[in-house]
Amino acid sequence: MRLSWLFIMLAVLALGGGIATRVFYSSNKLFSPSLLTDFSLNDVSGKQHNIIEWQGKIRIINFWATWCPPCIKEIPEFVFLQEQYASKGLQFIGIAIDDEVSVKEYLVKTKINYPILIADLEGIALAHQLGNSVDAVPYTLIVDQQGRIIHQHRGAFSKEQIMEVISPILN
Repeated sequence: MRLSWLFIMLAVLALGGGIATRVFYSSNKLFSPSLLTDFSLNDVSGKQHNIIEWQGKIRIINFWATWCPPCIKEIPEFVFLQEQYASKGLQFIGIAIDDEVSVKEYLVKTKINYPILIADLEGIALAHQLGNSVDAVPYTLIVDQQGRIIHQHRGAFSKEQIMEVISPILN
């Protein structure tokens, strides 16, 4: 009896893992481009920025939070890519789904060379509006120079994965 329950549990776990993997990987593939929705958010100094401020550049828009380990882990690679490819028209934009105080404290310890906008809890709704149907963090969009969302990625996004998407469109 115990052995049959063990097999049933393993089968359920395998099925669940397979479904989750399929959903995760299929949701991170290139999809039909759509236009980026216009929105404005404040930076940590309180200055308001509209996303069209960076129109004409390849925008990598990353929804993140200070309490999210995968978010924190990918930031150094984003800093590196921003430094390496800014002159070729690449612009990272961080959107913190976090409170202003936590973000300011984090930025004192970590130097980031791209704009960080504060969205707090409304960032979850914005990310959802921009395709994050499972409300995952981190969530990253790649927007081409014409303002089309050409890629979305749920979960940590490596430097190599980003380069695979942006290399064909870098100036």
